[in-house]
Amino acid sequence: MRVEDIHLCDPFVLVHDGKYYMYGTRGLERWENEAFGLDVYVSEDLIEWSEPKEVFKRTPEFPYTMNYWAPEVYKYDNRFFMFVSFKAPDVCRGTAVLVSDTPDGMFTMHSDGVVTPKDWECLDGTLYVAEDGTPYMIFCHEWVQTTDGQMCVIPLTKDLKAAAGEPRLLFTASQSEWINKPAEVYITDGPFMYRMKNGDLYMIWSASGKGGYSVGLVKSDNGDISGNWTHVKEPLFAENGGHGMIFETLDGRKMLSLHAPEYFPAERPRFYEVKETEDGLTVVW
Repeated sequence: MRVEDIHLCDPFVLVHDGKYYMYGTRGLERWENEAFGLDVYVSEDLIEWSEPKEVFKRTPEFPYTMNYWAPEVYKYDNRFFMFVSFKAPDVCRGTAVLVSDTPDGMFTMHSDGVVTPKDWECLDGTLYVAEDGTPYMIFCHEWVQTTDGQMCVIPLTKDLKAAAGEPRLLFTASQSEWINKPAEVYITDGPFMYRMKNGDLYMIWSASGKGGYSVGLVKSDNGDISGNWTHVKEPLFAENGGHGMIFETLDGRKMLSLHAPEYFPAERPRFYEVKETEDGLTVVW
């Protein structure tokens, strides 16, 4: 398969043992009232991809039945952990942690349900491990409860099974200059942490910009999650695509992965080379 044939949203790429493993939200299940599973696609060159292999399958007793959104997989402590958002009718959406011994094996529940606050509508949890080894989850507290979407962080236990403290607000969507304003609501979506070669810590995240769905940048003032966050004035990507992450290719290039365009059923994974600049990151067009 090629990416043009893969209807996948929120594409996340794990590079492991000379292969690319791509996870994401099933395009046909993204907005449906029921979801049934998650898949991985495998490639050696980012061009030709395997057929989808199911890595999570809903069982009759599984309590979450819809919105299986934005799976991200990390190798941590010699196992593979998936951060993915789930929802059920009358149950708040939140991010849970799953685990597998291999990147293409079946993932099972690791956390006791969702790790995000159970009375908050949340999504898009991403893992950040501080330089002192403390793991954190950065996630979005949704506009459906806050109107002005929030980006928050919560510390995790070392085994990634549960929260180890209270959530803390990092910033709100409306604080960014590139956001499409005025609007009735402001969305926060798709955070991902990126460490520059000089040690600076950035986050990419997505929202509705003037050109449609866009990816922006914010920078920590102390190089860690505890810092204050400054918004870069111009978005990294503003071509009606988003929910991005950054990975390093097998030949050493930095690559932005996102889906575009942002309308059903046209969403497809897209890859754009990025390079570091004095102002953060820029797409190599």
